[in-house]
Amino acid sequence: MAKNVKSLLSRWSSRVFLLELDGATQYFGIQKNNWGKVKVPRPFSAFQEEDRCYSVLVCSPDRIKKAKFYGELKDILLRKLPPGCDFAVFSSFLPNVQDSLIKGYFLKSSIKENSSLIERLLSDLEQHDPVLVCSYSGSEDGQWTQRLWSRAESELGQMTEAHNVVPAEEPTYHPSTLNIKNSDVFYSFDEACDVLKKCGDIIPEAKSVLEMLPSRVEAIRKPDFPVVVIEGLDATGKTTLTESLRDTLGATLLRSPPECLAPWRARFDQEPPIIRRAFYALGNYITAEQISQEGMKTPIIVDRFWHSTAAYAIATAVNGPVSNLPSTGSEVYIWPSDLLQPSLVVLLTLAPEERKRRLRNRGQKETDEEKELDHNRLFRLRVEKAYQRISGPACVTVDASPSADLVLQQVLLLIRGKCHL
Repeated sequence: MAKNVKSLLSRWSSRVFLLELDGATQYFGIQKNNWGKVKVPRPFSAFQEEDRCYSVLVCSPDRIKKAKFYGELKDILLRKLPPGCDFAVFSSFLPNVQDSLIKGYFLKSSIKENSSLIERLLSDLEQHDPVLVCSYSGSEDGQWTQRLWSRAESELGQMTEAHNVVPAEEPTYHPSTLNIKNSDVFYSFDEACDVLKKCGDIIPEAKSVLEMLPSRVEAIRKPDFPVVVIEGLDATGKTTLTESLRDTLGATLLRSPPECLAPWRARFDQEPPIIRRAFYALGNYITAEQISQEGMKTPIIVDRFWHSTAAYAIATAVNGPVSNLPSTGSEVYIWPSDLLQPSLVVLLTLAPEERKRRLRNRGQKETDEEKELDHNRLFRLRVEKAYQRISGPACVTVDASPSADLVLQQVLLLIRGKCHL
């Protein structure tokens, strides 16, 4: 722990901090306190002198433990913080530097009596867990300073030198994009396997999943017949279309994640993103093995594949507007080199109002991702844009609003033109 903290502290004044408060993303930095007047960034300019503010960042060098504790920390804070304490997502990073992002939470209370309770809780966390804690103090002239608590450099409870809180420019790349590769989206069989192997002692089910995995050769081997993937949000008509294509073409219909992983999906859905995404990434490799085997006998239709896994992961990892996503051509949109590539990928699209109407008519229980799509327009736009930017192969967009028969005929034309079926 001490080594990791010292590494962070060596470049502490170069780091930028991101605070997501009241639906807005605010960046700020720090500079050595020379007691001169400096410009105060939002949201600190709106805080009152008597407000008590703190941040806590999870900084374990072990990325699995860090991800697990980050989720646990939220539960700890929500359970133990006194009433009247505001709670927000917080992070710190080196601008445009890969894997420099560390995540945590920001706390603010306008109730003076809460400060001793909050500080006691944070001191206990710092003593036993992989966290860095900062406190923020306001003055009569509206200036704010940050003080880092670090047991690696000083005795617990002693404060390090104060730094002025100052504005920071928005970085070229949204900080969440710095950690996407092989944390939110996996680009190789080995990387995803490695995560589940390291989880074996805390998630017994991981061993069962690993026992089902194919060889890397099977996951990339091209079958004799074409492979057509149908993508799209729920209620765009994927099930109807894939079953119609199966019957019309005499094809084999497969789904990703594969049915063999169904017993463990609920278990892994509870885990932090890095573990959950590794689980679903490996599901794609199992589906690829099934494609290789069945594709020697018939054409293959696949209901969702890597595009879905990547699009939802990228859209979840990056908050805010579509402009925060990695730009077109970014390496995060490139198909894994060791995963079988389909012959054609069709993306079904539908107006949000029509999609909601179809979902209501289904009467099915919404998944967490569906609830997010319904209530968060920006999330839906990020998912759709991520789908469109994935390459190798790229999606061919098809309007799913006409009748099911018309959509089927349009997709059959695409298949016959691209796959010569």
